[in-house]
Amino acid sequence: MIYIENIFVCLAIPLALCILFIGGRTRIFMLFMMAGMSVCLLSAYVNSFFMGHYGVSTTVAVVEITPVCEEVMKLLPLLFYVLIFEPKVRNLPEAAVALAVGFATFENVCYLTENGAENLMFLLIRGLSAGALHILCGILIGFGLSYVFRRRWLAFTGTVGLLGACIVFHATYNLLISGDGGWRIAGYLFPSVLIALLFVGKLLLPKLKIMFA
Repeated sequence: MIYIENIFVCLAIPLALCILFIGGRTRIFMLFMMAGMSVCLLSAYVNSFFMGHYGVSTTVAVVEITPVCEEVMKLLPLLFYVLIFEPKVRNLPEAAVALAVGFATFENVCYLTENGAENLMFLLIRGLSAGALHILCGILIGFGLSYVFRRRWLAFTGTVGLLGACIVFHATYNLLISGDGGWRIAGYLFPSVLIALLFVGKLLLPKLKIMFA
């Protein structure tokens, strides 16, 4: 049995202390990292509640319950930030990625605490798969929100669409790694591959705009 609340306190205290002495965009990044860790902690309770409520197995839960709960809860701090503080939309991707980093980091630390750290190869695979999955969803939701909130008529439907896409990516990953053989390998690879493709697209987009201008 692991005590995730104790792990959270141990990780959050240094972050909270450093926030007192930094400012600007760095402070926002650190705050959203802490928010991501908090969301990960709360998600554990919410997932457990719905698993018990519907009486489903762990396999069913990771495909049907976990993606919805975790992606909805990761979206809520971003919507609060947008609607209450009304930041510049260009700051949303950084906030979303920071939240995803906090979520993935806390999840990995809890996994290490429960399963040990002796198998470096498996932990590397986990970082490039589960960790990359949360970063992928953070990239999609961050850049997506920065686009749809520039067009107020698209804000609601666009946000719902982005949330649905993240849930589908998350559920697809969980389903693939629940399989065997090639399906599991595909599940491990596809988050990192998609991030690489998005990065290449980000590099090429300014050049394509110039080419077709």
